[in-house]
Amino acid sequence: MKIKSPRRLVTDSDAVLKEAVDRISHVGKISEPARRDFLRRSLTLGGLAMLTGCTLGDDDSVGTALTRISRMNDRVQGWLFDPNRLAPTYPDSMITRPFPFNAFYGEDEIPEVEESDYRLEVTGMVADKRKWSLAELRAMPQVDQVTRHICVEGWSAIGKWGGVRFGDFLRRVGADLSAQYVGFKCADDYFTSIDMPTALHAQTLLTLTYDGQPLPPKYGFPMKLRMPTKLGYKNPKHIQAIFVTNMYPGGYWEDQGYNWFGGS
Repeated sequence: MKIKSPRRLVTDSDAVLKEAVDRISHVGKISEPARRDFLRRSLTLGGLAMLTGCTLGDDDSVGTALTRISRMNDRVQGWLFDPNRLAPTYPDSMITRPFPFNAFYGEDEIPEVEESDYRLEVTGMVADKRKWSLAELRAMPQVDQVTRHICVEGWSAIGKWGGVRFGDFLRRVGADLSAQYVGFKCADDYFTSIDMPTALHAQTLLTLTYDGQPLPPKYGFPMKLRMPTKLGYKNPKHIQAIFVTNMYPGGYWEDQGYNWFGGS
């Protein structure tokens, strides 16, 4: 059997290596936001530079390689994530009014969830698997935050969100805090998942209100997960079920190629 030499992307490897070295030597001199942006961009560049055995015309090979690169990016973003570092907060005067609606469907398709019938399902690696009513969730200690929502499409908006710290809820239900993932299933058929350190972050909220009022349907009634440390697509709305697991759950957009960690 004749073994073929692996096919490579057409690149000037010396030039790529030189640019990577120049960027890495410079990264220690730049601000933290710029550093995070550099790492997100350069890790993908570095991963592409290391690819072998594929060509741009080989869809399966490129797809597999890019998936591996995305997983590498996820791991590095996880290493860089500081669970004690808070995202910026703002005064009420800076709230974006009206706060924009955004979803993978139009406003005329927003799901209708009956408050009286609503029960939050909790499963997986938790001790207390009972279902929760909105009244029970509202009886837990509540906090407010005015933070910036950053969309992967390039826009951002500031909103005021109120609800239960997710870390408090996870401890209340006896979640295994050493588990890797927390997943979410929603009434609009959306689904996503996050890492446990982000779930326990002080600004990660099970949101029940917006701007001091019950959460409107267009913003995710009856419950939205709000994380100012993540991009918008990681903040699911209309949550019906939460599960804790060590098995990678993926997500609606993540399964279509979006970065899983999704840090902002």
